[in-house]
Amino acid sequence: MNINENEISEIIKNVIAEMGQNKPQSSNRKQLGVFDTMEEALAEVNKAYTLFRHYNKEQRENIIKEIRKLTHEEAETMAELAVKETKMGNVYHKTLKHHLVADKTPGTEDLECKALSGDRGLTLVEQAPYGIIGAITPSTNPSCTVICNSIGMLASGNGVVFNPHPHAKEVSCYAVDLVNRAVLAAGGPENIVVTVKNPTMETSNIMVNHPTVKMLVATGGPGVVKMLLSSGKKAIGAGAGNPPVVVDDTADIKKAGKDIIDGCTFDNNLPCIAEKECFVLNSVADELISEMQKNGAYLINAEQVKALEDVVLVEVPPKKEGDLPKRVINKNWVGRDAKKILAEIGVNAPSDVRCIICETEFSQAFVQTELMMPILAIVRCDTFEQAMDMAVKAEHGNRHSAHLHSKNVDHMTAYAKAICTTIFVKNAPSYAGIGFNSEGHTTFTIAGPTGEGITSARSFTRQRRCVLVDSLSII
Repeated sequence: MNINENEISEIIKNVIAEMGQNKPQSSNRKQLGVFDTMEEALAEVNKAYTLFRHYNKEQRENIIKEIRKLTHEEAETMAELAVKETKMGNVYHKTLKHHLVADKTPGTEDLECKALSGDRGLTLVEQAPYGIIGAITPSTNPSCTVICNSIGMLASGNGVVFNPHPHAKEVSCYAVDLVNRAVLAAGGPENIVVTVKNPTMETSNIMVNHPTVKMLVATGGPGVVKMLLSSGKKAIGAGAGNPPVVVDDTADIKKAGKDIIDGCTFDNNLPCIAEKECFVLNSVADELISEMQKNGAYLINAEQVKALEDVVLVEVPPKKEGDLPKRVINKNWVGRDAKKILAEIGVNAPSDVRCIICETEFSQAFVQTELMMPILAIVRCDTFEQAMDMAVKAEHGNRHSAHLHSKNVDHMTAYAKAICTTIFVKNAPSYAGIGFNSEGHTTFTIAGPTGEGITSARSFTRQRRCVLVDSLSII
């Protein structure tokens, strides 16, 4: 049976409404797994891990099932907490993200055993836990990342200590508490997933350098990834992106216009996979812009673009003498609604506006900067080759995500080879790249810099080989 996206959205709305009637009430009870100091957190997770390391796959999978169940039940609660605390994104889309994480984050089924049998005996290669993993999580997808990481890391037999982004500490602590409630309900040990009430750079440094932490995972900007990679420990880094979308003259333009706006505006462009800039062939540019406007895009003129730059970008002084000042994103506007951003430049937009679009040159800041706002710069190109070349340059070698709308297989092939990103989505909204309304599992830790890609339980394991010579080869 085929169900279209509107029907899926309606089903999810009904589920959310039913769950909302039974949302857990806030209380003053102590949150499980949340400690005053990083030293306490590390001591407790180490104690829990001495028990958890003996849990088999079936026991771990029972824990994962309970995490999925509670995540579904409390998805809207976490979405509301995240929007309230971070002032970013919107509750409906964040709720969908929590349901996505609960449904499509792989569990123990992701772990595989390889057997090598021959004349000289039997060798088994198995995926074993690292031990205790230290994880740094972002403010953009805070509780989703905590839960997604917890499922994968617990499924692979590890303990976890989180150092969340300080601007999302409350919802991150809520997610850690949820995971621990699920673990206990499934018969697991107390405090196998932990965090601190007030995460800081100091607590992060303690976590990174502590001898009980055997592996590090960072989901965030280039600074935090660089810090983990210089730690001397095994590290997985999920860094920044600036995903371009290319539209050629063979594309279904009506669909492309809708898909691009749907992807660009999902949770107000907070997902790092979302379309950040668009390169379109001049022959179909007018039609594409028109279709975007039909799907909630508001087109601003050159004068308004200049005014918008002064709102969403701020100038920072040069780091060394002789350098020019640099403009970076104004964090106060990250993940905010398009209508609110437009109001700041004096535009009273209709209530259904979801995205701000503008035509610019390739060198313009909105093309070159990952804004993480529902703002999409559009650059007209004469040929597909020109569009592809600009897209590759605008992606800045992050090797994160890229998107294409085309029916030309040769264009798909050439662009994929040229851009070399971890995720490459064709003829769909960007969120298809993490399994939303598409095939494949989901994750909110996309490790381009260190090469693990779309992380899952197996990403958090190390290989162990067990060899028996001259026995158990039965052929």
